[in-house]
Amino acid sequence: MIRAVLDANIVASGVLGFDRDESPPGAILRAWFRREFELITSNALILETENTLTDSYFAPRVDERIALLTLMALRQDAMRTPIIVPVSGVATHREDDLVLAAAVSADADYLVTGDKQLLRLGSFQGVTIVSP
Repeated sequence: MIRAVLDANIVASGVLGFDRDESPPGAILRAWFRREFELITSNALILETENTLTDSYFAPRVDERIALLTLMALRQDAMRTPIIVPVSGVATHREDDLVLAAAVSADADYLVTGDKQLLRLGSFQGVTIVSP
């Protein structure tokens, strides 16, 4: 089974596009809910996702029920990895280094992100970095 880390921007966009067939992040989130791949996350990614969903852009646009169900599923159903491989200075933001660290620590197959700098890497320590 594919093991993937979803960046907080992908999860939040997936919540936003959950009911829209044309939304790739929505399709990814629906696929995870159907258990088509193993979602790997970390405490830092869950917190970042929660902060993203409650920020001034996403909060008024998302279905609160889907956001709450997604956060609950991240906490209960996603495989949570400890950060055992530190990553520092690879990305422009510390939060993005933590996303890379989670993916590498969990030996994920893919990191799905919308972050342009991370996408430019293409891969990092055996993890393929892709856009939705």
